[in-house]
Amino acid sequence: MVAFDDIRNLPLPHLALKLLERLGKGDVSANSTFRNLDEAIRVNPQVDHKFLLNRLSDAWAWLESHGLIGPGTAAASKWQRVTAPGQELADDPNSISKVWAAERLAGPLNPLLSSAQTNFSLGDFETACFAALKTVEVEVRRAAGLPDELVGVKLMRRAFHAADGPLTDADAEGGEREATASLFAGAIGAYKNPASHRTVQFDDPVEAAEIIQLADLLLRIVHRAERRLIS
Repeated sequence: MVAFDDIRNLPLPHLALKLLERLGKGDVSANSTFRNLDEAIRVNPQVDHKFLLNRLSDAWAWLESHGLIGPGTAAASKWQRVTAPGQELADDPNSISKVWAAERLAGPLNPLLSSAQTNFSLGDFETACFAALKTVEVEVRRAAGLPDELVGVKLMRRAFHAADGPLTDADAEGGEREATASLFAGAIGAYKNPASHRTVQFDDPVEAAEIIQLADLLLRIVHRAERRLIS
């Protein structure tokens, strides 16, 4: 059973992970888990009995919402099981970074990033990041109407050139236009071009998720610039 002080004081995600450690392998039951806590409280009376049970219930709900425990496989079963991601996390607490990374991508992203999301879900972070930034490159070229032979950083600098770039915002201050060009050139140079030329070790799922989020932001800027061209 999780220590009373942990139930009281730990942030909810950390309490949930403590609970996951205790659930072990095989089927688990919310009823039995809460009953064990209730019995432990009665042996060692705690004035915040209801609070402790509610905190444990919140932790259970957190595990369910993150797909770390799920329904049992037997028909009409009231039992639950630790899922494959849950067991991976129980075996290796360091893999919690995958949970935080997935949360970063839980909201809606540009549909053009579906390939990047798929590769991210498969754990291929290098391909996911490359696919995300390649999508940005393709969309910049298309929206700007620039030739195929113009690629990478040069494409970004040309498309968002502060003076006459087809995607630059003529109403923005000069420094802002330069900064936007540098933002696109830097993103492509740092995260797309290296993967084009050599094997890059993207072993941090949180960083990979943030790169995909960056690509989503860049696509918003591109499509906003495209709407200016049309209007």
